[in-house]
Amino acid sequence: MVEWITSEGLVAYDTALDWMQARAAAIAEGTADEAIWFLEHPPLYTAGTSAKPADLSDPDRFPVIATRRGGQYTYHGPGQRVVYVMLDLNRRGRDVRAFVQSLEAWVIAALDEFNIKGEIRPGRVGVWVTRPDKPPLPDGAAREDKIAAIGVRLSKWVSTHGLAINHDPDLSHYTGIVPCGITGHGVTSLVDLGLPVTMDDLDLALTRSFHRAFPDGGR
Repeated sequence: MVEWITSEGLVAYDTALDWMQARAAAIAEGTADEAIWFLEHPPLYTAGTSAKPADLSDPDRFPVIATRRGGQYTYHGPGQRVVYVMLDLNRRGRDVRAFVQSLEAWVIAALDEFNIKGEIRPGRVGVWVTRPDKPPLPDGAAREDKIAAIGVRLSKWVSTHGLAINHDPDLSHYTGIVPCGITGHGVTSLVDLGLPVTMDDLDLALTRSFHRAFPDGGR
């Protein structure tokens, strides 16, 4: 069984990290169930293991926290649904690529409930949406904005970290970094796309669509 946890209010990053790591260790030892944790953080930037200093353009704007997850710089803050995913790949298949693809498929399935077409792009991590309502890029290609970030860490084949989906964060907060090291594209959110949905609506969509990406078990 997977335990689903939702925290109200803003959870300090260090507090969340300590709890997540302890829970993952217990899962690896067989003394705790897998867990999915929905939460929000205060405004901050996190640096993954591949983060480049040049991609942090405003280091004094928010706290900058180095993490052991994969990826580069990303932003967390109010209005963004952070989903920490503590799953045991020892019994779900020790395939890192397949696991990341399942996380991507999960986000895409949840967005589909709002009639948003989320897409994956080679060489660009996360989930993207095409923006025909915005001017095209200089080469004539359609503008694409990122709506969800994905970054995970595995220890003893138990996952930590996970994904972050933009419900209605302050998108100007992204200007202090190059999100995930990707230039030439922007970021968006459900509300920015014109959808009058709540965080509870997003949580419900994620809960309902989990089994489509992880058919081996959920609630």
